[in-house]
Amino acid sequence: MTLLATSSAGAHRQRARVTSTSNFPIAAGLASSASAFAALVVAADAAVGGRRAPLDLARLAGAESGSAARSLFGGFALLTAGDEHIDVEQIATPEEWPLEVVVAVTERGPKPVGSGEAMKRSALTSPFYSRWISEQDDDLRTAGEAVAKRDFEKLAAVSEHNCLKMHSVMWTSRPAIVYWNSATIACLESIRQLQSRGLGVFFTIDAGPQVKAVCLPGATDEVEATLGQTPGVLETMRTALGPGARIEQG
Repeated sequence: MTLLATSSAGAHRQRARVTSTSNFPIAAGLASSASAFAALVVAADAAVGGRRAPLDLARLAGAESGSAARSLFGGFALLTAGDEHIDVEQIATPEEWPLEVVVAVTERGPKPVGSGEAMKRSALTSPFYSRWISEQDDDLRTAGEAVAKRDFEKLAAVSEHNCLKMHSVMWTSRPAIVYWNSATIACLESIRQLQSRGLGVFFTIDAGPQVKAVCLPGATDEVEATLGQTPGVLETMRTALGPGARIEQG
């Protein structure tokens, strides 16, 4: 980020020029708003001297994109909504449980319905919405216990179930919101086949058609190869659990 000073009629006003790039599809169900707003607040804070704590920056980012708040923290982060502010805490570092993720990209273009609009529509029209919300605390508690105990099977079960509940809410909205395509379903079938052979992998899908396969490190090579050969997959991306948003030196 570069700050430029301009003047008008003797008054000085600061403005910012923001240049942003991404190595994955935008508005396509890969949390692009989370990474964008997390990067923006970190860059802006650095430009004015880097005075804010990570939680303060997380709250600023979360005001524009709720999921951006967790991107200020690395590894596994717990995000909760307080009375006035979003609260975030890291519950495990990437080094403490070094899982990996393979992303199967099944569509590069923007999704037809934005996440915000989808949530509003679901809340107003899906008969399953209230049940989904009422079960969130239990699912979150289960996931937190799984992370604390490094219980991959427990985390896999709650993550997949919660994912399918979310999409069921969208499917039963009016008009229905269906982000999946044939390649999305094919990827789930591929993952089920890998699981049947004992590989440590599970799926999760945000509001979009892309499939994220969370893997134990020893399974990642085979998971990536299998998803890469799944019909309809345009490309795969592989990543470890990373650190929080940060300024890169050099």
